[in-house]
Amino acid sequence: MCNRTNGGHEHWSRADLLRPITIQTHVDPIPEFIIKNALKQLGLTKKDFIDWM
Repeated sequence: MCNRTNGGHEHWSRADLLRPITIQTHVDPIPEFIIKNALKQLGLTKKDFIDWM
């Protein structure tokens, strides 16, 4: 769930996360390292993400 936006960033959180995930929305495409960090925080693999897409 997106809690808030700040400039070119969205801050997402979920009850089971220790901290919110911040995604840059002003950069297209989103750099791979940002996606990898978000997946790590969510406990998901790259395959999980691709299957979801």
